[in-house]
Formats: sequence, structure tokens, C-alpha cells
Amino acid sequence: MAPLFLFFAAYSNLMLTLHLTPKSSPFSPLSLPADGRTLFEYLAEQDKARLREVVAARIGERLVDLKSVPADGDEVFLVEKDSSAGLEVLRHSAAHVMAEAVKNLFPQAMVTIGPAIKDGFYYDFDVDRPFTPEDLQAIEKQMKELVKKGRSFVRREVERQEALALFRDLGEDYKVELINDLAADEPLSLYQSGDFVDLCRGPHLPDTSYLRGVFKLLSVAGAYWRGDVKNRMLQRIYGTAFADKEALQKHLFLLEEAKKRDHRKLGRELDLFSIQDEAGAGFVIWHPKGALLRTLLEDFERRQHLKRGYQIVMGPQMLKADLWKRSGHFENYRENMYFTRIREDAEDCGEGQEYGIKPMNCLAHMLIYNSRLRSYRDLPLRYFELGTVHRHEASGVLHGLLRVRCFTQDDAHIICAPEQLQAEIAAILEFVAEVMRLFGFPYSLELSTRPAEKSIGSDADWERATQALIEALGKNGLEYQVNAGDGAFYGPKIDVKLKDALGREWQCATIQCDFTLPERFDLSYIGADGDKHRPVMLHRVILGSIERFIGILIEHYAGAFPLWLAPEQVRVLTVTEAHNEYGREVADNLQAAGIRVFADLRNEKLGKKIREAQLDKIPYMLVIGEQEVSSRSVSPRLREQGETLESQSLEDFIKHLRNELKAAEL
Repeated sequence: MAPLFLFFAAYSNLMLTLHLTPKSSPFSPLSLPADGRTLFEYLAEQDKARLREVVAARIGERLVDLKSVPADGDEVFLVEKDSSAGLEVLRHSAAHVMAEAVKNLFPQAMVTIGPAIKDGFYYDFDVDRPFTPEDLQAIEKQMKELVKKGRSFVRREVERQEALALFRDLGEDYKVELINDLAADEPLSLYQSGDFVDLCRGPHLPDTSYLRGVFKLLSVAGAYWRGDVKNRMLQRIYGTAFADKEALQKHLFLLEEAKKRDHRKLGRELDLFSIQDEAGAGFVIWHPKGALLRTLLEDFERRQHLKRGYQIVMGPQMLKADLWKRSGHFENYRENMYFTRIREDAEDCGEGQEYGIKPMNCLAHMLIYNSRLRSYRDLPLRYFELGTVHRHEASGVLHGLLRVRCFTQDDAHIICAPEQLQAEIAAILEFVAEVMRLFGFPYSLELSTRPAEKSIGSDADWERATQALIEALGKNGLEYQVNAGDGAFYGPKIDVKLKDALGREWQCATIQCDFTLPERFDLSYIGADGDKHRPVMLHRVILGSIERFIGILIEHYAGAFPLWLAPEQVRVLTVTEAHNEYGREVADNLQAAGIRVFADLRNEKLGKKIREAQLDKIPYMLVIGEQEVSSRSVSPRLREQGETLESQSLEDFIKHLRNELKAAEL
């Protein structure tokens, strides 16, 4: 793991302030004599039971070990193991224990880096052969033995030459490379547990016993050193760790549930889509049911946008490269784009005109705006397009529907006068809220600011755009987190992070405020004063990528879509061939009423038909037997509970379906 600057502390016999309250409570300082003892010693004397709940401390902005001795005047905030910072320390230490276990079992393995990550940790190793599932079991067993010993994590600051000599002697070439890449005057720190020593910033747990029963190794994957395909392929072991056994077991249960809900698995089982090597990685082929699901979602989008005053537009798949240079995409986004050359006529024997296949829809929308003179009375103009875009994604990040190379966005661009900006942002936020409620997604908001490296536009324009988003959030009383440096290259944005049924967060909707592209494309309108004025543009999506959103929906609903979105809403199941005639009649009447229905009239056992309908996650099944035929009725069977509703007329059942569908409308 990468090293950190050394922590310098002055020691005295004066007083320090030690905050001992739970992370969710207001801090209530407790003063103790500062007599050179470590924080661990203070806490052991104050409350031994609490000692097992605290894993580190924060002094100012520094996160430190409990073995640290604070300086006089320091305010010390204890870090509990179930806090975000505490879990990071816990997982960081688990990664070290895992590395020690690997070195014990595979002495020739070279260690590289092993950080804590969201919900877990990993460590990369250079080994002669890939790790097997049996290796993973052996490594976890070895970790448990190391944890039982309760050995301390000991920090030591070292000079550069000493660190280089140590890791050269150990044959740890990657650590030597990391040290050599650091600035010459950067101080280094090591952590040692037992015989294992690592270059590391820390902090760590007081000892390994804090990890007893709270970690689990999960999987092995290949990973290139420093993420560069030109470098050697390493073996990355992933693990997870939590504050207690209960939290660990809950997480492992959710991981198993996530496997069951995996949209790639359910996509095959429900026959929704496929991604085939012969067609190309990252390109989705929609099967009939999946294409219908997508169509239902897109039709919903069109209705919702039309009722909110959007105009539907369509742009071409390719535009001349000069336009992409003008917009800044060529300079700042080129590595994610596809380009081609087209000969303008049969006599053209040269290279032809270069075109960029669109990764975004905004350029065509600005060309539509500029196709004629605009007045302040025309504004705001809201252009909506279900636009298919292509982006070059590395093969290693492609993942089912969630990360593809060709996808469709529910993209819109609102071009308005500056004084209209707040109302338009507020309307988008309300649109997002209504759609998230329909699908049952709670969500949070992030404000992403100007990237440090790739961006266009003046500081003043970025400040205006950022302030506009902040004011809109404030006026609507919405809480948000700041995600520094993650804005689009042309403007800051509000990102919407929805949370699915398993509590996982996904970024879908976004609102980007842009003063820069209107300037570059010379967008203007005639104001009430008769002069030309520059409009502002909002880029926004509600669902984002249709492919990605469908992938999220599949996992959120575990493939059991609500009635309005289900490709097949009702399946008619006949008991024997003698009931097929009435079964066809029921299906025909449902279809005439606008219900998506399929009649299973095969000469198969009823139990098999029911099981198949359940596996296909059909919302309603209608079993047609002798009783239904004689009474001209239906007996609906629900997908969720597998129970049968009271026998009723087909007309009443259709009313029931229509009421359920109406309740789902926005």
C-alpha cells in the first residue's frame, strides 16, 4: 500500500481533549491528563469494554493509530469500528493479514498494493500461477490462525535508503518501484505484524484479534499492475470485513441474493437479451421479450416528456469531426469515441471526410436550435431524444447491460434564458422524484464540480453554473454531497444516486449546467430589449442509459416486473385439450382489451405449465379447467404468493387489471 507522510507529535504533561461519544451523537469532550501515554492506554484505563469498539483516532485531519501519543492541545476524536473511517481501518488491516497469509503459503509471491475499498478490500500478488478456489480456502484458513494470535500492528518510520534496502533483500520488487516513484524528500512508514512487514501509510488496528470472525475472502481476479495492459498480469484476491459477525453475515446474504438477481443470469433465463462474441463485446442483442420491455419503457418516457412540454427530436449517428473539435469532445473525450472516414463522391480517391460517431446527443440539438432565429418568447426550448450513442469502453470494464459500448439515453437539452434556469432545474428535480417513486427507488444527490484536468470554459462560467445548481438545490430544500472534480468537461452537474432493493447505489439521472457550449456554438436569442443574448443549456437524463436502467430494474425486481412493465402480463393455462377452445377465447378477449397475454395450450401436465409460468415470473396465471369452462369464469393465480384469487368473470378480471395499471401511472 502507498506510504503516507509521517505524523509528528509534541509530547507534554498538559491536558488534551478526548471525544468518547458514539459517532451518531453530538461530541461531548472529556479532558484527561496528557502524560505521554498512548491513546490505547488512556482508553484501556477509561473503559475497557469500549476499547473493542474503537479502532483508531482522528487528530485534526489526520487519522492515527491508537498507539499514538497526542500533542498538548490536541482534540482527539475516537473512530469506532462501525463508522466509515473505522471500517476502512478494519479492512485495511484485513488486507495486511491476507498478504501475510499468502506469503506464508506462497513464499515466492511478491506483494504489490492492497487497499480498503467499498464493502471490502483486495490485495494484488505476482505469482507463478493463478490462485485456485482451493488456494482461497487455504489462505482464509491461514488468516484465521494469524488472527487468533492477536499480534500487534507496529508502525516504524524509516529513511528511504533503509526502506529500499529492506525490500530489495526481501525480493519485493514492486515495493522498490513504489518507493522510487515517490518524491525524494517524502518520509516513509512501515507496518509490521509478526514476520510480515509492509510499506504502508496506516493507520491499523491495535492488533489482529479485532478481525476475529468478521472477515471473508470472496473471489480471485486478474489485474494488471497499475491498471496498464502493458504490465504484468497479477492475481487480485477480494475479501470483505465488517464491524461484527451479524453485519458480515448480512452482507454475505446480500451477495448471495445479488448472485440470484444478476441481470445477466436472469436475462438468459427470461430470454430478454444476449451479448454474443461474434457480434462484438459490449453490443446488446434484444430478444422479443426484452425488446418489448425496452419499448414499454421508451413509450413511458415519450408520454412523460410530452406532458411536460418537451419536443421530440432526432439527430444523426455521425457528425463531421470539425463539430466535435468545436465542442471540445475531440480534445477532451476522443479516447471514448469512434471515428470513421467517408468519401464524398466516387472520384474522391483521398482519405475522405472524417466523422465522429456520436457519444452524446447535444451537438445535434444545438444545431436544431441554431436552424433559425430565436426570441425570448420561444424560451425555454426543451428537446428530448431517445438517442443511441456509441462509446469506446475498455473490454475489462464491460459488464452485461450495466456497461456497454452502444446504448440509448433518455437525453434532453433545455435551452433557456438565465433567469429561467432555477425553475427549469427545479422541474427536472421534481420529474426525477416522480419517476423514482414509481419504480420504488430511494435516492440521494451529489454535486459534481469542475474536473482538475480536462475541462473547457472560463472560471467565471464554471462559477455561474455551479452556483446555479447549488441555489436550485437550496431553494428546493434538498440535501446533497459534494463530489469534487467529477463534473462533465463542459460543466458541473447534479448526479442522482438511486438505491435498489439490496441497498446498492446506482448513478442514473443527471443534470448538467452548461454556459460553455452555448458560447462555442454561438447560441443566441433576441431579448425583450431587441438585443442578442446568450442562453444557458441544461443537459439532463432521467433514467440515463436505457440498457443500464433495465439491468438495474431486472436486479431490483429480481426479474418479477410490475404489471405495467411486464412483457407478458397474463398466461392462460389449460388443464387439458378439451379446455383449449375456451382458453383461446379468454386469451383473445384479453388481447382485445390491450392486455399482453400468451395462451399455453400444450398437451402437458398442468403442474409443469404452472412451474414454467412461475419461472418466467408472469404476474397472473389463469388456469382454465372444467369449472371455468362451465361457469364462463377465470380463477387468477398470483405470481407473488402463488395463491389463487376468487373465481370471477373475465370482465371483472379485466377491470382488476386496469385498476392495477391505473394505480401505477404518474
